[in-house]
Amino acid sequence: MRPESDESITASLWVVLARAYRAVAAYAERSVATSNICMSDFMVLEALLHKGPMTLSTLCDVVLLQGAGMTAAVDRLEKKKWVERIPDETDRRGRVVRLTAEGTSNAKSLYRRHLRDLDELFGYLPIVERMEARDTLKTIGRVAHDRVVNGPLDMQRLSKKPLKQVPEDF
Repeated sequence: MRPESDESITASLWVVLARAYRAVAAYAERSVATSNICMSDFMVLEALLHKGPMTLSTLCDVVLLQGAGMTAAVDRLEKKKWVERIPDETDRRGRVVRLTAEGTSNAKSLYRRHLRDLDELFGYLPIVERMEARDTLKTIGRVAHDRVVNGPLDMQRLSKKPLKQVPEDF
């Protein structure tokens, strides 16, 4: 067996990462769907549960949904009385989305169930390997984000100072 080249390893990494993402995303969507809720609605609930009330635009950034998709998700959750829109105290023009008491209860229940499903998926890996995988993927994401925002990759820039404009929860 001949050794793999750096080029083939890099190309293989991209393919493996893309396929793994697709499979894990499908698994997560199925997990959420068993609770009769769509993934975008679940992501809104989870963000509000863990980060607290926020404006629609902030919620869009956190959940990675575009404006129209976010409005539709919040409308669906508001119809169920799981979230409510309230005036933004810091900007009279704005509205903040927050969980209702019923929404908080349901979000906690849905999140616990989803977490159990994820534990079932990733449970075969020892916790140290899960942490290493998370940290490696986070680094890959941060470097990719930095390259998109700041142009060509400059390892010297990356090693000397924190990455610019990288979301905290990347």
